Amino acid sequence: MGLFEIATRAKSKARIAGKTLSALYLAYGFTGDWGRIALIDTEHERGRFYAGRDDLKTGAFLYASLTPPYSAERYINYVNEASKAVGEDGVVIIDSFSHAWDNEGGVLDYKSEIAKRQGKNDYTAWADAGKVQNNLVNTILSTPCHTIITMRAKMAYAMELNDKGKTVPVKIGLAPVQRENTEYEFDVCFQIAQNHIAGISKDTTFLDGWSGVITPEIGSQLNEFLSKGINLPRCTDCNRIITAGKTKSVQQIVDGSVKVYGRQLCIDCTRRVMNEEKAAEENAAKTVSK
Repeated sequence: MGLFEIATRAKSKARIAGKTLSALYLAYGFTGDWGRIALIDTEHERGRFYAGRDDLKTGAFLYASLTPPYSAERYINYVNEASKAVGEDGVVIIDSFSHAWDNEGGVLDYKSEIAKRQGKNDYTAWADAGKVQNNLVNTILSTPCHTIITMRAKMAYAMELNDKGKTVPVKIGLAPVQRENTEYEFDVCFQIAQNHIAGISKDTTFLDGWSGVITPEIGSQLNEFLSKGINLPRCTDCNRIITAGKTKSVQQIVDGSVKVYGRQLCIDCTRRVMNEEKAAEENAAKTVSK
Protein backbone atom coordinates (compact mmCIF):
# COMPACT_ATOMS: atom_id res chain seq x y z
CA MET A 1 0.00 0.00 0.00
CA GLY A 2 3.08 2.25 -0.21
CA LEU A 3 2.86 5.26 2.08
CA PHE A 4 -0.61 4.37 3.33
CA GLU A 5 -1.67 1.94 6.03
CA ILE A 6 -4.93 0.95 7.70
CA ALA A 7 -5.88 3.65 10.21
CA THR A 8 -5.95 2.55 13.84
CA ARG A 9 -6.72 4.50 16.98
CA ALA A 10 -3.44 5.68 18.51
CA LYS A 11 -2.55 6.82 22.01
CA SER A 12 -1.76 10.51 22.16
CA LYS A 13 -0.43 13.19 24.46
CA ALA A 14 -2.60 16.21 25.20
CA ARG A 15 -1.94 19.39 23.24
CA ILE A 16 -4.15 22.03 24.85
CA ALA A 17 -4.46 25.83 24.88
CA GLY A 18 -6.08 27.46 27.91
CA LYS A 19 -5.39 29.74 30.92
CA THR A 20 -3.09 29.37 33.94
CA LEU A 21 -5.35 28.02 36.69
CA SER A 22 -7.40 25.91 34.30
CA ALA A 23 -4.14 24.53 32.89
CA LEU A 24 -3.07 23.48 36.39
CA TYR A 25 -6.43 21.81 37.06
CA LEU A 26 -6.29 19.95 33.75
CA ALA A 27 -2.71 18.90 34.40
CA TYR A 28 -3.59 17.54 37.83
CA GLY A 29 -6.46 15.64 36.26
CA PHE A 30 -3.98 14.03 33.88
CA THR A 31 -1.38 13.13 36.50
CA GLY A 32 -3.04 13.03 39.93
CA ASP A 33 0.36 14.22 41.16
CA TRP A 34 1.35 17.90 41.45
CA GLY A 35 5.01 16.85 41.40
CA ARG A 36 4.67 15.67 37.80
CA ILE A 37 3.53 19.07 36.56
CA ALA A 38 6.12 21.64 35.39
CA LEU A 39 5.10 25.24 34.78
CA ILE A 40 7.30 27.50 32.64
CA ASP A 41 6.44 31.06 33.69
CA THR A 42 7.10 34.10 31.49
CA GLU A 43 4.61 36.25 33.43
CA HIS A 44 7.10 37.74 35.92
CA GLU A 45 6.67 34.86 38.38
CA ARG A 46 2.89 35.20 38.68
CA GLY A 47 2.67 31.43 38.37
CA ARG A 48 3.97 31.17 41.94
CA PHE A 49 0.69 32.68 43.15
CA TYR A 50 -1.09 29.41 42.35
CA ALA A 51 1.23 27.05 44.22
CA GLY A 52 0.06 25.29 47.38
CA ARG A 53 -3.21 27.18 47.70
CA ASP A 54 -5.81 25.63 50.03
CA ASP A 55 -8.51 27.93 48.65
CA LEU A 56 -7.77 26.82 45.09
CA LYS A 57 -6.93 23.22 46.05
CA THR A 58 -3.59 23.36 44.28
CA GLY A 59 -0.36 21.66 45.30
CA ALA A 60 3.39 22.18 44.89
CA PHE A 61 4.21 21.81 41.20
CA LEU A 62 7.60 22.10 39.51
CA TYR A 63 8.38 25.65 38.48
CA ALA A 64 10.84 27.66 36.37
CA SER A 65 10.80 31.35 35.53
CA LEU A 66 11.69 32.14 31.91
CA THR A 67 13.02 35.69 31.68
CA PRO A 68 13.97 37.75 28.60
CA PRO A 69 15.08 37.21 25.94
CA TYR A 70 12.09 35.07 24.98
CA SER A 71 13.80 33.43 22.04
CA ALA A 72 12.56 30.22 20.43
CA GLU A 73 15.85 28.57 21.41
CA ARG A 74 15.31 29.34 25.11
CA TYR A 75 11.70 28.17 24.98
CA ILE A 76 12.81 24.88 23.42
CA ASN A 77 15.50 24.40 26.07
CA TYR A 78 13.01 24.98 28.90
CA VAL A 79 10.41 22.69 27.33
CA ASN A 80 12.96 19.91 26.89
CA GLU A 81 14.16 20.25 30.50
CA ALA A 82 10.57 20.33 31.79
CA SER A 83 9.70 17.24 29.76
CA LYS A 84 12.60 15.32 31.30
CA ALA A 85 11.60 16.45 34.79
CA VAL A 86 7.97 15.28 34.59
CA GLY A 87 8.38 12.14 32.45
CA GLU A 88 6.22 10.85 29.62
CA ASP A 89 3.02 10.81 31.69
CA GLY A 90 3.63 14.27 33.16
CA VAL A 91 2.47 17.69 31.97
CA VAL A 92 4.42 20.74 30.82
CA ILE A 93 2.59 24.08 31.04
CA ILE A 94 3.94 27.03 29.02
CA ASP A 95 2.58 30.21 30.57
CA SER A 96 2.59 32.05 28.28
CA PHE A 97 3.36 31.23 24.69
CA SER A 98 2.61 34.81 23.59
CA HIS A 99 6.01 36.07 24.75
CA ALA A 100 7.70 33.83 22.17
CA TRP A 101 5.96 35.88 19.49
CA ASP A 102 5.84 39.58 20.35
CA ASN A 103 8.02 40.15 23.41
CA GLU A 104 11.73 40.82 23.80
CA GLY A 105 13.74 38.31 21.78
CA GLY A 106 10.61 36.71 20.32
CA VAL A 107 9.95 35.82 16.70
CA LEU A 108 8.92 39.37 15.73
CA ASP A 109 12.15 40.73 17.20
CA TYR A 110 14.08 38.07 15.32
CA LYS A 111 12.33 39.04 12.08
CA SER A 112 13.25 42.70 12.62
CA GLU A 113 16.91 41.81 13.15
CA ILE A 114 16.99 39.71 9.99
CA ALA A 115 15.38 42.55 8.01
CA LYS A 116 18.29 44.83 8.89
CA ARG A 117 20.82 42.56 7.21
CA GLN A 118 22.19 43.35 3.77
CA GLY A 119 19.98 41.99 1.03
CA LYS A 120 17.03 41.49 3.39
CA ASN A 121 13.85 43.46 4.03
CA ASP A 122 10.68 43.12 6.13
CA TYR A 123 9.12 40.85 3.53
CA THR A 124 12.00 38.45 2.86
CA ALA A 125 12.86 38.24 6.58
CA TRP A 126 9.60 36.38 7.19
CA ALA A 127 11.05 33.28 5.51
CA ASP A 128 13.71 33.02 8.24
CA ALA A 129 11.37 34.02 11.04
CA GLY A 130 8.74 31.55 9.85
CA LYS A 131 11.22 28.68 10.09
CA VAL A 132 12.05 29.62 13.67
CA GLN A 133 8.35 29.81 14.59
CA ASN A 134 7.53 26.51 12.89
CA ASN A 135 10.42 24.73 14.60
CA LEU A 136 9.26 26.04 17.98
CA VAL A 137 5.65 24.93 17.45
CA ASN A 138 6.70 21.54 16.08
CA THR A 139 9.02 20.97 19.04
CA ILE A 140 6.18 21.65 21.47
CA LEU A 141 3.78 19.41 19.56
CA SER A 142 6.29 16.56 19.47
CA THR A 143 7.15 16.69 23.18
CA PRO A 144 6.72 13.15 24.58
CA CYS A 145 4.57 14.32 27.51
CA HIS A 146 1.30 16.25 27.75
CA THR A 147 1.61 19.94 26.93
CA ILE A 148 -0.64 22.88 27.77
CA ILE A 149 0.03 26.43 26.62
CA THR A 150 -1.57 29.71 27.60
CA MET A 151 -1.78 32.76 25.35
CA ARG A 152 -2.63 36.34 26.04
CA ALA A 153 -5.62 37.77 24.17
CA LYS A 154 -5.79 41.02 22.26
CA MET A 155 -8.40 43.06 24.06
CA ALA A 156 -11.04 45.39 22.66
CA TYR A 157 -14.26 47.01 23.82
CA ALA A 158 -17.73 46.83 22.34
CA MET A 159 -20.78 48.90 23.24
CA GLU A 160 -23.65 46.77 24.52
CA LEU A 161 -26.95 47.31 26.33
CA ASN A 162 -26.93 46.36 29.99
CA ASP A 163 -29.89 45.02 31.97
CA LYS A 164 -31.07 48.61 32.56
CA GLY A 165 -31.19 49.40 28.87
CA LYS A 166 -28.12 51.64 28.97
CA THR A 167 -25.28 51.39 26.47
CA VAL A 168 -22.03 50.56 28.25
CA PRO A 169 -18.55 49.49 27.13
CA VAL A 170 -17.88 45.76 27.55
CA LYS A 171 -14.43 44.22 27.36
CA ILE A 172 -14.21 41.42 24.81
CA GLY A 173 -11.38 39.05 23.99
CA LEU A 174 -10.14 38.85 20.44
CA ALA A 175 -7.51 36.65 18.82
CA PRO A 176 -4.64 35.22 20.90
CA VAL A 177 -1.34 37.09 20.85
CA GLN A 178 0.58 34.72 18.66
CA ARG A 179 1.01 33.97 14.99
CA GLU A 180 -2.34 33.81 13.22
CA ASN A 181 -4.08 30.44 13.59
CA THR A 182 -1.51 29.10 16.08
CA GLU A 183 -4.32 27.91 18.35
CA TYR A 184 -5.46 25.49 15.66
CA GLU A 185 -2.19 23.56 15.96
CA PHE A 186 -3.55 22.18 19.25
CA ASP A 187 -6.10 19.44 19.91
CA VAL A 188 -8.27 21.43 22.30
CA CYS A 189 -8.54 25.21 22.62
CA PHE A 190 -10.40 26.64 25.60
CA GLN A 191 -11.66 30.22 25.66
CA ILE A 192 -12.26 31.30 29.24
CA ALA A 193 -14.42 34.28 30.15
CA GLN A 194 -13.94 36.56 33.17
CA ASN A 195 -16.62 34.59 35.04
CA HIS A 196 -14.39 31.47 34.67
CA ILE A 197 -16.82 29.77 32.27
CA ALA A 198 -14.87 28.03 29.51
CA GLY A 199 -16.00 27.36 25.98
CA ILE A 200 -14.37 25.41 23.16
CA SER A 201 -13.06 27.11 20.03
CA LYS A 202 -11.50 23.91 18.67
CA ASP A 203 -11.74 20.28 19.69
CA THR A 204 -10.65 16.91 18.32
CA THR A 205 -11.82 14.90 21.33
CA PHE A 206 -15.24 14.46 22.94
CA LEU A 207 -15.58 18.04 24.22
CA ASP A 208 -17.13 19.60 21.12
CA GLY A 209 -19.91 21.92 22.27
CA TRP A 210 -18.95 21.64 25.95
CA SER A 211 -18.92 24.70 28.22
CA GLY A 212 -18.48 25.09 31.97
CA VAL A 213 -15.88 25.49 34.70
CA ILE A 214 -12.67 23.53 34.09
CA THR A 215 -11.88 21.04 36.85
CA PRO A 216 -9.34 18.24 37.32
CA GLU A 217 -12.13 15.82 36.37
CA ILE A 218 -12.12 17.23 32.82
CA GLY A 219 -8.39 16.54 32.66
CA SER A 220 -8.92 13.01 33.93
CA GLN A 221 -11.57 12.37 31.26
CA LEU A 222 -9.30 13.76 28.53
CA ASN A 223 -6.45 11.57 29.74
CA GLU A 224 -8.64 8.47 29.57
CA PHE A 225 -9.78 9.41 26.06
CA LEU A 226 -6.26 10.05 24.75
CA SER A 227 -4.76 6.93 26.35
CA LYS A 228 -6.86 4.57 24.25
CA GLY A 229 -5.28 3.00 21.19
CA ILE A 230 -1.88 1.79 20.12
CA ASN A 231 1.49 3.36 20.93
CA LEU A 232 2.97 5.04 17.85
CA PRO A 233 6.67 4.27 17.26
CA ARG A 234 9.10 6.90 18.55
CA CYS A 235 12.66 7.54 17.47
CA THR A 236 15.14 6.06 19.94
CA ASP A 237 17.48 9.06 19.61
CA CYS A 238 15.20 12.14 19.54
CA ASN A 239 12.06 10.55 21.05
CA ARG A 240 9.78 12.08 18.39
CA ILE A 241 7.02 10.07 16.77
CA ILE A 242 8.29 8.57 13.53
CA THR A 243 6.39 9.80 10.49
CA ALA A 244 6.32 8.61 6.89
CA GLY A 245 8.78 9.99 4.38
CA LYS A 246 8.25 10.92 0.75
CA THR A 247 8.68 7.35 -0.47
CA LYS A 248 8.68 5.18 2.67
CA SER A 249 6.00 4.27 5.17
CA VAL A 250 6.54 4.44 8.91
CA GLN A 251 7.00 0.68 9.11
CA GLN A 252 9.56 0.70 6.30
CA ILE A 253 11.53 3.44 8.07
CA VAL A 254 11.43 1.55 11.37
CA ASP A 255 12.40 -1.78 9.81
CA GLY A 256 15.23 -0.22 7.80
CA SER A 257 16.79 1.64 10.71
CA VAL A 258 16.56 -1.38 13.02
CA LYS A 259 18.22 -3.57 10.38
CA VAL A 260 21.09 -1.14 9.73
CA TYR A 261 21.58 0.57 13.10
CA GLY A 262 19.95 -1.79 15.58
CA ARG A 263 17.37 0.76 16.76
CA GLN A 264 14.34 2.56 15.34
CA LEU A 265 15.18 6.01 14.03
CA CYS A 266 13.25 8.77 12.34
CA ILE A 267 14.40 10.06 8.94
CA ASP A 268 16.25 13.06 10.39
CA CYS A 269 18.18 10.98 12.92
CA THR A 270 18.95 8.37 10.28
CA ARG A 271 20.52 11.08 8.11
CA ARG A 272 22.44 12.42 11.09
CA VAL A 273 23.86 8.99 11.95
CA MET A 274 24.76 8.40 8.30
CA ASN A 275 26.61 11.73 8.15
CA GLU A 276 28.41 11.00 11.42
CA GLU A 277 29.54 7.60 10.15
CA LYS A 278 30.66 9.10 6.84
CA ALA A 279 32.64 11.81 8.62
CA ALA A 280 34.25 9.22 10.90
CA GLU A 281 35.26 7.10 7.90
CA GLU A 282 36.76 10.13 6.12
CA ASN A 283 38.75 11.10 9.22
CA ALA A 284 39.99 7.55 9.59
CA ALA A 285 41.08 7.49 5.95
CA LYS A 286 42.97 10.76 6.39
CA THR A 287 44.71 9.39 9.46
CA VAL A 288 45.80 6.23 7.58
CA SER A 289 47.07 8.24 4.62
CA LYS A 290 49.31 10.25 6.90
